[in-house]
Amino acid sequence: MDSGRTATLLKSWAVEEGFDRAGVARLVPSEHAEPFRDWIGRGDHAGMGYMAGREAERLDPTRLLERASSVLCVALQYHPPQAGEVRSGGMLDHVARYARGRDYHDTMRRRLERLAERIHAELPEVRTRAYVDTGPVLERELAARAGIGSFGKNTNLLHPEAGSWFFLGEVLLTLELDPDEPAETPVAELCGSCSRCLEACPTGALPAPYRLDANRCISYWTIEHRGWLPVEARGMVADWLFGCDICQEVCPLNDAPGPTAPAEFAPDSGRSSLSLGELLELDRDAYVELFRGSPMKRAKLEGLQRNAAVVLGNIAGPGAVSALARALESPVPMVRGHAAWSLGELGGDRAEGLLSRALEHETDERARNEMESALARL
Repeated sequence: MDSGRTATLLKSWAVEEGFDRAGVARLVPSEHAEPFRDWIGRGDHAGMGYMAGREAERLDPTRLLERASSVLCVALQYHPPQAGEVRSGGMLDHVARYARGRDYHDTMRRRLERLAERIHAELPEVRTRAYVDTGPVLERELAARAGIGSFGKNTNLLHPEAGSWFFLGEVLLTLELDPDEPAETPVAELCGSCSRCLEACPTGALPAPYRLDANRCISYWTIEHRGWLPVEARGMVADWLFGCDICQEVCPLNDAPGPTAPAEFAPDSGRSSLSLGELLELDRDAYVELFRGSPMKRAKLEGLQRNAAVVLGNIAGPGAVSALARALESPVPMVRGHAAWSLGELGGDRAEGLLSRALEHETDERARNEMESALARL
């Protein structure tokens, strides 16, 4: 079988495994080495030190699998906003859509493993290595070269018909395949003069087209950042508990519905009914049970509760003070400290009384500082 027919066959197998689109690219050194190094050099990766690591492999994916020469890239849609959609009033209203159901890593990995097994069965001499957003792979560049989409000004990969609501995965192959042409619609035509995403980003995380500054990105602060949130980041978080969809929601290419998403990505019923206040009260065992198989586990329980406390201070919804009062009794100093900050933002006599009483028996220095600072603002 020649390389063109084999490429077509492998792409058809990918679709049979449930992926929405597939494409092939040659595995060659990155064409974006200089922009990537500039991004790291500016510190736009914020605290994600792992992004600066393994540079050689990121910029030359042939190092990841000996004698690899091609890559099979795949895309899988997830649930975009629906016309007339109503917020549930629960925790998931404040969560990026990709994280409302089961972990996409699991779904993608299972499908890629089955795809790799089929390749091995039919082409036993071919070696493979699959990735799903976990290895030192510049997967958007590979997918763009495989015709899956083009880079948008918000740095997401965009498809003219499917928008940007999709996950990416790839299988590296020790096999020569005819590559697909890059996306037919050039980047300049895809976005044109549109700048909705840049204008809509509330924190300035998109300071220029095709550039993301993670230091101002809501997703970075709510997912990747560990430990206490700097005061300036707390306002940035706004009402987002985990991730952010703003730059995708405003993109005109996302107006048209894409293919139906797998049922695994639908909002989880157990987590849908959980409120921000109830999240603050979860113990470790309940968290493990409720968030099993969820991508939200990346932030860990302490991170989610930290975020929930901040969101309650930012949105000042009904019951916020009562929920934060209970959070002042959390066994985790970081949660108590962020609850104190939020009570300082909400203000009022009740908040002042709660903070004063909590301060009397607080033993953690940083939590005490947060309580004192909150009281000083009242």
